[in-house]
Amino acid sequence: MATSKEIVVSGIRSTGYLHLGNYFGAIRNYIKMQETFNCYFFVADWHSLTTHPDPKDLRANVFRVLAENIASGLDPEKVALYAQSDVPEIAELYLLLNMLAYKGELEKVPTFKDKVRQQPENVNAGLLTYPVLMSADILIHRGVKVPVGKDQEQHLEMARNFAQRFNNRYGYLFPEPVAFNFGDDLIKVPSLDGTGKMSKSENQMATLYLSDSDELILNKIKKAKSDSGVAVEGAPMPESVQNLFLLMQQVSTPDVIKFFEDQYQNQGIRFGDMKKQLGEDMVRFITPIREKALELQEDHAYLNRIMKAGAEKARESAAQTLHEARKLIGINYY
Repeated sequence: MATSKEIVVSGIRSTGYLHLGNYFGAIRNYIKMQETFNCYFFVADWHSLTTHPDPKDLRANVFRVLAENIASGLDPEKVALYAQSDVPEIAELYLLLNMLAYKGELEKVPTFKDKVRQQPENVNAGLLTYPVLMSADILIHRGVKVPVGKDQEQHLEMARNFAQRFNNRYGYLFPEPVAFNFGDDLIKVPSLDGTGKMSKSENQMATLYLSDSDELILNKIKKAKSDSGVAVEGAPMPESVQNLFLLMQQVSTPDVIKFFEDQYQNQGIRFGDMKKQLGEDMVRFITPIREKALELQEDHAYLNRIMKAGAEKARESAAQTLHEARKLIGINYY
């Protein structure tokens, strides 16, 4: 990969199944980025340990996430695709950055407070220092662009703080990373029950997963919330109807969308027909991704090769950064 390109770094959680929100909110952006930038995309298996997943599930989860991302269009020839735990340099930089992180600031992070509420019996040091490890993930490659959603912007702000502190104390090494996405393509995919956005962990019947069967996709969309009344001229479109049209805009052809928009405007829409059409179009969109991902998950040798090649690229970059960091700190005795 050409080093003259700007560096993009992003992590993918190794827990849960990828869903339509992940695809349109992140993966589609990654696919565009791989053509323009020097991309490091990693499966965040260390991060997942904060919630103590069952060890026997971890390997299958990592393989599935890799397979689903490749099936969605990520090209392992164009990006470094690797498991976080295959790059030990990240752990050493995490340790060094922890010396510049303060308990008070870490305790104020909203995601930490949320986790304390969600799992009060498991408030481990990994949860507290999660933003430090996230910073190490980015700074180890001296990444300048990070595709993150709104909920991660504070973590990125902390990564900039740690970069500044290191540079001020020891000498310049780290550029300050900034949030970056191809804005036009950034879409929050709505939940099918009309409450918020699709999520890995919330109501599973309200989320369309890239691994869902055809029958399940059709059934979920059939049960999606829609408006029972007719359009009142001049009245705003109800949110549940907006959500259906937003989903349709992602997977249906322009003439299909226009057909149902005209029906809605003319107060003649039948939501059963609209959801049937949306279901069929969604099946056509998800099925090739699901089938390709299942095929890849069976090919352990291929996925191992991808991970090893990605780790080699990542470690080459990480080793250079760590060498410079040690030299600036003074930990270079030989």
